Amino acid sequence: MSQQDTGEQSPLVVARNVHKSYGDNEVLKGIDLDVRPSEVVVILGPSGSGKSTFLRCINHLEDIDRGSIMVGGEQIGYELRGSRLHKLSERAIARQRRDIGMVFQQFNLYPHMTVLQNIVEAPIGVHKESRQAAEKYARELLEKVGLSDKADAYPRHLSGGQQQRVAIARALAVKPKLMLFDEPTSALDPELVGEVLATMRDLAQQGLTMIVVTHEIGFAKEAADRVVFMDRGYVVEQGAADEVLVNPQHPRTQAFLSRFI
Repeated sequence: MSQQDTGEQSPLVVARNVHKSYGDNEVLKGIDLDVRPSEVVVILGPSGSGKSTFLRCINHLEDIDRGSIMVGGEQIGYELRGSRLHKLSERAIARQRRDIGMVFQQFNLYPHMTVLQNIVEAPIGVHKESRQAAEKYARELLEKVGLSDKADAYPRHLSGGQQQRVAIARALAVKPKLMLFDEPTSALDPELVGEVLATMRDLAQQGLTMIVVTHEIGFAKEAADRVVFMDRGYVVEQGAADEVLVNPQHPRTQAFLSRFI
């Protein structure tokens, strides 16, 4: 769990009444969630509950239909003019995303680039950092994720677990305030899951604010400050990790967690 006491700090993430539909399928039905700086929040729930969609809405990879999401006091994807929300330009949204790193189920590394090139691509190409500074920080990140000897390797030469750790380093390269993890171990062979979770636990201990969608209950027990259980587009239950995981109150949460005991 994160080392800082988050009790008195203003939330970094504030989501209110977030709705999202795809045609007639209402996936999010009024989600409210606050996440404080240095807090690690794990979102659990069955497939189809809206977890990944909500994560993508935080990064404005999906438009929301109603409600609001604020990160660092800034409305994500929209601006308020008078009493109405207007969508921001793609350029303005890209600027907002600099504060939000995201790691997906698939690694999405560029196969024709080395590990180092993958990590520095956004800092240099999008955020106009100098190559020297970007490469120096990239090497520091590779050391942090235990891959300092792989800077010149290509993704095809790495295991899935190593590729996902490179993806984490790449997301950290723009120094985000918030990291989103969308089932980061679900595409990995079981024996490779541990190395990625260990990297994530280290980040949690360093005080990085994280929202993690995962089925890894062990990670939630070890690293989460708070667990949120979603089902059918609603937040059904949330609370301190040890309370929700050990003594869930809602029947849906109890039924879900019983499969992991």
